[in-house]
Amino acid sequence: MTELFDPQGNESFDGMRTRSGMIAIAGRPNAGKSTLVNGIVGEKVAIVSDKPQTTRREVRGVLTREDSQLILVDLPGSQRPRDAMTERMQKGVIRAVEDCDGALFVINGEQKSAGGDQYLADLLKQAKVPVITAVNKIDLLNKERTAQALLSAAEFAPGEIYPVSARTGEGVTELVAALTEMLPEGPFLFPPEDATDQPIEFRVSELIREQALLRTRDELPHAIEVQVDEIERVEPADDSGTITYVNAHLWVETDSQKGIVIGKGGKMIKAIGAAARPGLEELLESHVHLELKASVRKGWRRDDGLLDRLGIG
Repeated sequence: MTELFDPQGNESFDGMRTRSGMIAIAGRPNAGKSTLVNGIVGEKVAIVSDKPQTTRREVRGVLTREDSQLILVDLPGSQRPRDAMTERMQKGVIRAVEDCDGALFVINGEQKSAGGDQYLADLLKQAKVPVITAVNKIDLLNKERTAQALLSAAEFAPGEIYPVSARTGEGVTELVAALTEMLPEGPFLFPPEDATDQPIEFRVSELIREQALLRTRDELPHAIEVQVDEIERVEPADDSGTITYVNAHLWVETDSQKGIVIGKGGKMIKAIGAAARPGLEELLESHVHLELKASVRKGWRRDDGLLDRLGIG
């Protein structure tokens, strides 16, 4: 399919007309946006956990087919800002929707819709782009509860409504077809083999942060950030296989938090590293030696300069 990539025009080299564009994926925390993006793309490009603020930056997943390229922009979960970081995230959501060709509003069908859903629905209705709605997690509902979730969504959600399960794939084919119809005619924006535009350092840091989120609770997940300091690939002389050395810092905001993520005798940070390693090896396609350190960076969520460098908001 490489011959279809033509950044100079909206036709492939064999004369086929193509569609290409970006769809913003918006929803409250834990609506299942990242799982849905991964399922559509067919590759893990966004980390997943049940913690709010799991997605802090825009994450783009790319689905390329013969005549279309659907670029999904997974946005941070919309919620009331609680600090400088989440305020930035909210402003970033609004800007991203306005910059896209369309938007998908994802609702957690397992939960009763609340003020947060209504707020986001009203915001999307004001956007000058077409919007459709997906009621997610129908695999957890029986027919009666699914019908109730769809009727509830119809009262406030914009556009056509699609029942889906990001986990099982139910209804996703129909949803993708509807999203593709939103795209304008135009050339592919990414090479067809690309599943995301994220730099490798970001993807590595997110896989490590995902495992830290899975192993911490209460306020601590919000205070965790991961910075990759170095990635070095080495080809051993004995042909035993490529080894990639990854050095990374796991940041927290207080000494007590640092103690938690290190754990007694280093048990917790070793567990985080061990759990992250299989995903890193799949991503980097080599054996991985991960050196993970914990450091305190007081008030990093209020540090505008640091948030800029981390690409948050």
